[in-house]
Amino acid sequence: MFSMLSQLCRATPACIQVIMPKSKKNAHHQINLNDPQYYLNRELSWLEFNRRVLHEACDSRTPLLERLKFLGIFSSNLDEFFMVRVAALKQQVEAKVSQLPSDGRTPQQQLDEISSTLRPLVAKQHEQFEKVLRPQLAKHGIHILDYIDLSERQRNYLDKYYEEQVFPVVTPLAVDPSHPFPYISNLSLNLAVVVKNPETEEELFARVKVPTVLPRFLALPPDLGIHDDGKPAVWTGIPLEQAIAHNLESLFPGMNIQEYHTFRITRDADLELEEDEADDLLLAIEQELQKRRVGGSPLRIEIHSQTPESIRKRLLEDLELEENDVYEVDGIIGLKDLMYFMSLPVPELKDPPWQSVVHPRLLRIKEPNINPDVREIEEGKDFFTVIREKDLFVHHPYQSFSRSVVRFITHAAHDANVLAIKMTLYRTSFDSPIVNALIAAAQNGKQVSVLVELKARFDEENNIYWAKRLENVGVHVVYGLVGLKTHCKLIMVVRREQDRIFRYVHIGTGNYNPKTARLYTDLGLFSCNEDLGADVTDVFNFLTGYSRQKSYRKLLVAPVTMRDRFVSMIHREIENVHNGMSGRIVAKMNSLVDPEIISKLYEASRAGVQIDLIIRGICCLRPGIKDISENIRVISIVGRFLEHSRIFYFYNNGQEEIYIGSADWMRRNLDRRVEVITPIIDVDIAKDLQEILGIMLADNRQAWELQPDGSYIQRSLGEDSPEASSQKILMSMALTSNGIATSNIVNTKKSSLYLDG
Repeated sequence: MFSMLSQLCRATPACIQVIMPKSKKNAHHQINLNDPQYYLNRELSWLEFNRRVLHEACDSRTPLLERLKFLGIFSSNLDEFFMVRVAALKQQVEAKVSQLPSDGRTPQQQLDEISSTLRPLVAKQHEQFEKVLRPQLAKHGIHILDYIDLSERQRNYLDKYYEEQVFPVVTPLAVDPSHPFPYISNLSLNLAVVVKNPETEEELFARVKVPTVLPRFLALPPDLGIHDDGKPAVWTGIPLEQAIAHNLESLFPGMNIQEYHTFRITRDADLELEEDEADDLLLAIEQELQKRRVGGSPLRIEIHSQTPESIRKRLLEDLELEENDVYEVDGIIGLKDLMYFMSLPVPELKDPPWQSVVHPRLLRIKEPNINPDVREIEEGKDFFTVIREKDLFVHHPYQSFSRSVVRFITHAAHDANVLAIKMTLYRTSFDSPIVNALIAAAQNGKQVSVLVELKARFDEENNIYWAKRLENVGVHVVYGLVGLKTHCKLIMVVRREQDRIFRYVHIGTGNYNPKTARLYTDLGLFSCNEDLGADVTDVFNFLTGYSRQKSYRKLLVAPVTMRDRFVSMIHREIENVHNGMSGRIVAKMNSLVDPEIISKLYEASRAGVQIDLIIRGICCLRPGIKDISENIRVISIVGRFLEHSRIFYFYNNGQEEIYIGSADWMRRNLDRRVEVITPIIDVDIAKDLQEILGIMLADNRQAWELQPDGSYIQRSLGEDSPEASSQKILMSMALTSNGIATSNIVNTKKSSLYLDG
């Protein structure tokens, strides 16, 4: 891979450049590096990330249906932001929390700034859909209509569909002295309906929930679709709520329908779990999940801007919300449902399809012999021989997850020489082939131990299901540690080979989830290095038994050694610069929030250490501040794939060290989670990782540069600069490594690559 990059992207540095320190004149000038003015707010920084997601929906270079997808991602992201982050801030306000974050804002100040920042973004999102994308979709044969625009034949069809398919599911709920205001479930779409009794002339209020068991968008049959130039439309239809709204007479017979207005509620959905008091963690989480299905306190209401004041006031009073909790919408409410249209068969309106390639070293390995009655006659190496020969490095989704990680576990499950398998599961797919392989391993008589993290937010129910399945077949299942989430990505296979025991490990940056592995960029290391194997054994003993392990041979483990090791490595770069040598740090991660790490990076910058940070989402560090962070540069890459991998590079006076793993530089990762970061010992893999960092630092298509004030500016092409999209280059590298032509990716300027997930 290292030599391949030079051929594919000569404009990209083949390695990380090490720059001599510019100046050390401020090294002894006393400045309080913990001053709140030097820190960005976590919540506002996240909103800036979602602003970059929204930009992809507004960028004309993005294929049309991908733009719809980004609007859906923007909405889905906001839902979770309110359910977790805004909920926490409101709880802090109620509890009169006095401890402030590093930037010094009170909880109420944060809520106020979230509101003022978010409202223009929400307005921009809906304007983009209604005024830009909806008309463009129609030009391509995708007609998202309003009921009032339908012809008589189209209305007759949808009215009949409503009567047969929708009406039996919908339940009107009256609101009066004998019918209290109904509970409005989390993220539900509803109609507030006003009807008049023709006998008494009394106006009455009711609520109708739009059922989630039916498709959000109702399609007309092809013969009733709009025809352009004699061609049938790709899709013609209306939102489900409009079909309900125009048939309200069936729900309120004998009443006169006065008006209806759509609204949507967001509630607190974070679990309130007292782990120390839970005798049975699984049972306690199951009980909390039942509460989540009902939902906690209301946090936000989305309503149409034309909703009358009387209806608006009534909803706010009954839901105990304030005016600041109202988000007005012009058009369709709940745009996350636009993801529905990604299933339409119009490839010209989507990103070119991507099929992960098999790592070259895994092309000719033997498949596991699942049938014991069939003697193995297939030629080739087994997976374990490949790892024994040399550490193996995989990069997803450019290289196949199923043909590496899944195959590794499947081999282990059916290999007669494998004695034990140990694994951590944080998130996985519902139909996980990995869990099926673990079940097969247990059934084949192997010792299988799995730590299933029940506290993985919004995946608790899925993890409970798998934990029970695994326990039922004899797998030893551990549910995690009290007070700590287990977030590390580890597999260990213990195998007898002649008279020796070998430990094969996989240490990754991403979840063992085959579905997200096609959408997220992640890294994995396979190794049978004895020190790594011994360290991983110690980590599993810490997770499953009683251990007070304080040191590890190679691994950085949180919450034990990781924070101190990272701080000491940053300090080592500072000392090298003080001694007249070069200092260089490059780090890629999802989020940078931890104030101790940020303060240490400021100290390094002031000493003259050159620092480049590739932070996808939240970054609380302010780069480019004179005398503080002028030697720090921060970029964020938003593209077709969600950047999820973590890489840490330290120049170390030429004795370069590079690490990968599961942890971001956040307090929760360093102090409240079990995390593992591994050094890369193999020289060739270290070069590959340096080159990946170099590609990303040179990105001029998907990269955004963080400014000192917390805003981001997207990089643009220079007059003579060719486009350097890091994700395109990495796709091309993967194809070239397997001898596949890449001209359709490298030279295609019109098709860009965008974020999934």
